[in-house]
Amino acid sequence: MKIGVRRGLRRGGAACLAALLVLLVSCGAPKEPKNLISKEETETREVNFFSPMEKTDPDAENVARTASDLTIAMAEERLGVSVAYRTYTAENYQDKTYDEVSMDRVRSNMDDLYLLNPDTILILAAEGELMDLSGLDCAKNLREIIHTANTVDGKLVAIPQEVVAYGLFVNVDLFKRYDLSLPETPEDFLECCRVFQENGIETPVGANRWWLETFVFAQAYADLYNGGNTAAEIAALNSGEARYSDYMRPGFEFLRTLIDRGYIDAEQALVSEAIEGEGPDFLAGKTPIVMAYWGAANTETAYGKTDFEMQVIGFPSSRGQMPVMPMTGFAVGAHSEHVEDAMAVLDIIASDEALQLYAETNRVISPSKNVQVECVPALKPLSDRIEEGVYVLGSNAGMQVEQWGNTCLIVRQLLGGASVEACMEEFDRLQDEAIGQGD
Repeated sequence: MKIGVRRGLRRGGAACLAALLVLLVSCGAPKEPKNLISKEETETREVNFFSPMEKTDPDAENVARTASDLTIAMAEERLGVSVAYRTYTAENYQDKTYDEVSMDRVRSNMDDLYLLNPDTILILAAEGELMDLSGLDCAKNLREIIHTANTVDGKLVAIPQEVVAYGLFVNVDLFKRYDLSLPETPEDFLECCRVFQENGIETPVGANRWWLETFVFAQAYADLYNGGNTAAEIAALNSGEARYSDYMRPGFEFLRTLIDRGYIDAEQALVSEAIEGEGPDFLAGKTPIVMAYWGAANTETAYGKTDFEMQVIGFPSSRGQMPVMPMTGFAVGAHSEHVEDAMAVLDIIASDEALQLYAETNRVISPSKNVQVECVPALKPLSDRIEEGVYVLGSNAGMQVEQWGNTCLIVRQLLGGASVEACMEEFDRLQDEAIGQGD
């Protein structure tokens, strides 16, 4: 099977016109034919966009599109361009992940505009494969968190349409039943799990193989991002003066405790996909706690419709409930065929007008400091912390060691039976390699 492509381009008119011109010239027509449509009017400007999303037929009228599609339609109309979707589907690539495929495509200049995950943003930016977006008009309105997360060597290399925040989704009814307060610290969390287990809830925390790193980030970087010394601490990590393993150790020891006490089923988590594995038990009221991203609270196919009171809170940390925020983003290939048009498209889809439309449609946190949307009640605790400026980043392009992907993989090693010490040695290896001290 070939990768799905939705072009919606009108090349037939241009081809016919070219044939007509050849015919006229060959028949001795005047050198300057009159009343012919100009070349500029017949050529279709296109921007090739690679993403994991499918798109409805761009030529169809009155077809409901996703929030992202609506903003791209806005850019198409205003710029007179056609955005051709080239989409990733797992069955087409078999063992290759979206990240692997997207990196290959950027390096091969196969597309113009890309939706990238945080780990690939850092890798490709370090290779000089992504355009600097800091000069775009939309960049002036971005929250500081976006600049912090997606700036490499002084260049803003990716801009998201939403700020993805992860939190703990909790069954408030079960907490009330056992007279438990919602946890603030790691110690609080362990006590809640103990009470749940003693009351017959064998596995209090529903987990999957992707998102347990959120517990680690909350504990590792609570002080780094909220202690007023962020730049200096990151500089020390990048130079090797400070060690990632020292930051990560408490979070991994916490996960080890959850596993050893049976609060998390490590074997099940290791083979479970996000939401698919833990979701049914949470929705059935059997599991009090799961972890997920902001949008899952808005989506009925995830946790947007429960039969119990649900709240979304931050992960336990020394500074209380802590949201964890990784950054995806739209990026433009530095050597793309249609760089200027791609930059113009991105400037529109990340404008305040487009982001307002996107945020209202999906009810998410906007990357623009000028766009505010009321969240659903369940998200209010997490939203309040973020608006207070209390959070940690799960990805930061200013760190030489990529965070989100690497930590996820090392957590999987822990789930598979690796010791905390072995996991810390892996962080040390990655750090030494990143700063040129490895073998």
